[in-house]
Amino acid sequence: MSAIPTPPLFRRVPPEAWVALAWCVAVGYPALLLRGSLPEHRGAAVHGGLPFTLADTAVAFLGAALLRRLPVLSVALLLIATWTETDGWAAGVQVPPAALLAVYVALCLITATCPRRGSRAAFALVMVFLVLHVGLVHGNTVGIFTGTHIGSADGAALLALVAWLAGRSVRQNREHAEALSSRAAAEAVTAERLRIAREMHDTVAHSIGIVALQAGAARRVIDRRPERAKQALGEIEAAGRETLAGLRRMLVALRQADGEASTSAPAGLADLDRLAEATTAAGVRVELRCTGEPGPLPPEIDLSAFRIIQESVTNVVRHAQVRDCLVTVDRAAGELSVEITDRGRGHGTAPGSGFGLAGLRERVALLHGEFEAGPRPDGGFRVAARLPVPAPAEVAA
Repeated sequence: MSAIPTPPLFRRVPPEAWVALAWCVAVGYPALLLRGSLPEHRGAAVHGGLPFTLADTAVAFLGAALLRRLPVLSVALLLIATWTETDGWAAGVQVPPAALLAVYVALCLITATCPRRGSRAAFALVMVFLVLHVGLVHGNTVGIFTGTHIGSADGAALLALVAWLAGRSVRQNREHAEALSSRAAAEAVTAERLRIAREMHDTVAHSIGIVALQAGAARRVIDRRPERAKQALGEIEAAGRETLAGLRRMLVALRQADGEASTSAPAGLADLDRLAEATTAAGVRVELRCTGEPGPLPPEIDLSAFRIIQESVTNVVRHAQVRDCLVTVDRAAGELSVEITDRGRGHGTAPGSGFGLAGLRERVALLHGEFEAGPRPDGGFRVAARLPVPAPAEVAA
């Protein structure tokens, strides 16, 4: 079982911790930067009493704790803590933009993770706070990073907008990735359903065709030749057991977990003799011609070639009204060719035959091969497929 990868640090640390850290930086950094310089502005950045700072920190931490449950209230508490910590009502200076660092971080995280209504309300609350603060408190503020007097209104509003846009970008990227993941999952489910449908069709159709043919023969001769009817019933029983075994193998394969290999081997060209015997017993003789270079094939090539032959022979039994057919398998360098021909009345327009041929065409297309099916000029029907066989080095890679 593959181990779950460790998420990045940003995802391992909860959003509440990032907001609390931003508050500590906003409170502690100005005090360290302004120590020993600009004494007339120390009060604008750090309030005079430690108990009051601790009380503001408690309020800010409460706001951080409510970040995901009550985002608007969280931002409100952070604004109140920032406003009181910087003496926003009495200092005669506007709140420094850097003092709102925790508010910006909270706004970004709320926009990225919370519902859109909550993020918009939080952004509107911050902008209303800044507009009211600028209207009530006139003056300049100390630039935290430069030590010069700058206007705070434009800077604070711009930083709030940047934080909101950053959170919105993160949300859109996440939603886009989730949409792509959902689409890929849906396509994978559809592809798996088509694969299972093809396997079910290929597994059942051949045996059902033989059962129908043998049942019809048994019905016609049961009064005159009971021994022939008994033989046909035996063939029906054998075909039914084979179909059940194939379905059981498929279900076992589908139930395999953690990449464990199935104990039952899938069908392949090695089963052609058994297929020919079953079809011959049903009344249609199958002549096999195998030419070319012998050797193992990739499992998907081996299975697909067998399914092509099985479906084509099934169509001959059901629709061609002929006593025999020819199956040719040719293994050349880098290619496997299969061809099934008969001299019957053709079955290209027979009811129900289209799904099987469509499934074969899909199989060949998935393996980047070529597929042909249609009536022959001199009568009968022909199905041919050419499948590219990768070199052993490519299979190993």
